[in-house]
Amino acid sequence: MSDYTIRLYKDCDYDTVRELFAEGTLEHTRVAFKHGLSLTHIRIFLLAVFLLPFFTTGSLSMSFIVLLLVLTAMWFGTRDLYDSYVRHSLSNDMLDIQKYYMQRDGYCFWVAESLGKVVGMVVAIPSAHPGGENHIELRRMSVAESHRGRGIAKALCRTVIDFARRRGCSAVVLETTWGHRAAHGLYKSMGFIWQHSTFLKHPLAKYVDFKFLFYKYDIST
Repeated sequence: MSDYTIRLYKDCDYDTVRELFAEGTLEHTRVAFKHGLSLTHIRIFLLAVFLLPFFTTGSLSMSFIVLLLVLTAMWFGTRDLYDSYVRHSLSNDMLDIQKYYMQRDGYCFWVAESLGKVVGMVVAIPSAHPGGENHIELRRMSVAESHRGRGIAKALCRTVIDFARRRGCSAVVLETTWGHRAAHGLYKSMGFIWQHSTFLKHPLAKYVDFKFLFYKYDIST
């Protein structure tokens, strides 16, 4: 028997779900930063950053200082990719959850609760993607790190799929960042199929290879 329940969002969940969303999003900064350092053009750039001050000053310490400063700038630049996304979300759909998700047709917000505490969340909205007139989009799914591996994410996914099926929709679609690799495995195991990828609309997105992956789950008629 599971130690959690999936239920509809309540106003008393507001602060917790906003915090859960922000923490779940920002924790991917480290993965994105490490991925950026693995890119060939980034490594060449960092090598040039190290060698230039050494050849101009002959100082290894100066080279290391400059490299450290550039790496720090890259870290905060990567962090800003996620910070800007969180700020935008918290000031838009996550600002008035009741009005945006619970009072509109085709929208819904669920939470996973364990021992009286909200430990997961997911939302459903009518898809705005081209060709998705009869699709539901799964968004904002997050599970607290302390409660992962208990099947909560799968239960939240099934909740959205069942919601779409009851509404007579033909598919559930979603977007996730390439760095959220555990989620990719989850979605594939549940029958979601990768469709295509797009870059985040941010000046640094293409430089650090920051992509969104689009998945689709076809609902059997």
